[in-house]
Amino acid sequence: MTENLIIFNARVVTPVGFSARRGREMEELCIIDDATVEVTGGVITYVGPNRGEERDGYYQRYWHYNARGKCLLPGFVDSHTHFVFGGERAEEFSWRLKGESYMSIMERGGGIVSTVKATRECNFIQLRAKAEGFLKQMSTMGVTTVEGKSGYGLDKETELLQLRVMRSLNNDEHKRVDIVPTFLGAHAVPQEYNGRTDDYVDFIIREVMPAVVQNRLAEFCDVFCEQGVFSIGQSRRLLTAAREMGLALKLHADEIVPLGGAGLAVELSAVSADHLLHASDADIRAMADKGVVATLLPLTAFALKEPYARGREMIDAGCAVALATDLNPGSCFSGSIPLTFALACIYMKMSIEEAITALTLNGAAALNRADSIGSIEVGKKGDFVVLTTDNYHFLPYYVGMNCVHTTVKEGVLYPVL
Repeated sequence: MTENLIIFNARVVTPVGFSARRGREMEELCIIDDATVEVTGGVITYVGPNRGEERDGYYQRYWHYNARGKCLLPGFVDSHTHFVFGGERAEEFSWRLKGESYMSIMERGGGIVSTVKATRECNFIQLRAKAEGFLKQMSTMGVTTVEGKSGYGLDKETELLQLRVMRSLNNDEHKRVDIVPTFLGAHAVPQEYNGRTDDYVDFIIREVMPAVVQNRLAEFCDVFCEQGVFSIGQSRRLLTAAREMGLALKLHADEIVPLGGAGLAVELSAVSADHLLHASDADIRAMADKGVVATLLPLTAFALKEPYARGREMIDAGCAVALATDLNPGSCFSGSIPLTFALACIYMKMSIEEAITALTLNGAAALNRADSIGSIEVGKKGDFVVLTTDNYHFLPYYVGMNCVHTTVKEGVLYPVL
């Protein structure tokens, strides 16, 4: 659903460009006071000074919306989530509070494998209803585009089911959030392949990935490249096959130990490498040189009580940094955009301007969407966030609290308050 819309008396705050902003460029925001933004058929057709609009309402084929001086930002792009799944893992959170590690929980049959069992027991309607609930919550926090991963089936039927749920939600005429689907069949090794990881990689390449591609169910292929999960060699083999089948590449890289996943992302020209808590200095420099987006997930580090990724150092090295929530049922049961802003600025030493760029234009670049979303410029989608204030510094300052007044999706207004 699209709409013709004119927002006037706005304070436009946006990065500018049709590709990722790197290094110092992330600080550069275009700010226009007393601005008007026009959306025609869901696409931005004017950004500039007010043109004399005075009243709300419907006039001459356009809805008119008076922003009353409030900040107007691009819609937030949450470029790494796992929002389609069955069950929950609240008890594992308690185990971690008592000192158990993420990997030890996986070794005792918890973790991803636990969610796999619950997801395999769900049908399409159950998975879709739960996922739709998450999308509505995301919209209230200003998210207009989200990446969603499979990876809780680890068999052909359920992996395809997760992706079909995303496609169904994406085809909803009244959707508030666009979904970019990612195939993550290599999220863990299922119990039926225990001790036979290479055979499981063969199964994904031979049986599952071709069905994903033939049915056009995903744009990206991802892999959990981690010690005790999928090795560098196994990840390289799987991602090389995915690229040959036409999928763009992502990696869960260097989250638990410094395995070298970020370096593999550079080698394979992946669009993004995600997590990166233990990425090496050399791999960070290589990512900057190659233009691989560094997608950082501070909510996960917070929930796991792990050191944060070195966002400040990555930006200073010239990287394009994106921020995302990593909403999932285990290591980060949160899609909080407000808390993501706060953690990035307080603990990862990112400026507010850099965090805005990371959650808009660079998030779009991490999904190959920087040409159509992520900034308020003519030709891009009319996806916006109207804050409750004229001061964008509230985004991290109002710690963990939502300061979104209205979310706009392709010109359609969705008031939050």
